[in-house]
Amino acid sequence: MIEKTAIEYKQVIATCQELFAKKTKDYGTAWRVLRLPSITDQIFIKAQRIRSIQEKGMQKIEDPIKDEFIGIINYCIIAMIQLELKADEKLEMTYEELKPYYDKAVNETFALLQNKNHDYAEAWRDMRVTSITDIILMKLLRVKQIEDNQGKTLVSEGIKANYQDMINYAVFCLIKMTV
Repeated sequence: MIEKTAIEYKQVIATCQELFAKKTKDYGTAWRVLRLPSITDQIFIKAQRIRSIQEKGMQKIEDPIKDEFIGIINYCIIAMIQLELKADEKLEMTYEELKPYYDKAVNETFALLQNKNHDYAEAWRDMRVTSITDIILMKLLRVKQIEDNQGKTLVSEGIKANYQDMINYAVFCLIKMTV
């Protein structure tokens, strides 16, 4: 089953990366001006929209929920890239320059998924998409608190680990929604 997850995971990420590449060509890297809390709020907006639609059972804007999960993944990766580039003053970057950073974020996050998936025996497969959405929102609130504390934690994982968890949970949702 873990091999199946790896294949499904890579398919989801390929879709996300393709969209990231196209948007980078369309918009450039305007997102480089965003501070981490602004990126966190962008992710929050997407997760909150998903939850709102789940609770109401209908939506008035046609953009599908799956696109919001893709957005969560890409914004989390953007946040991880910003963490890597924080000292870099260069705002405009090509997709080719960004691709190694994107790949690094994905590879580190996938390694984390494999370790957790081993220990938790793919428990996510028995979870509801609505529950996973709630967990993403909880992770966002944790990140906001860490940001408000200037990144300092006493015993908790840092911001990057929470972004990685959100990526993996959003991937799980997309896998569950396509099965």
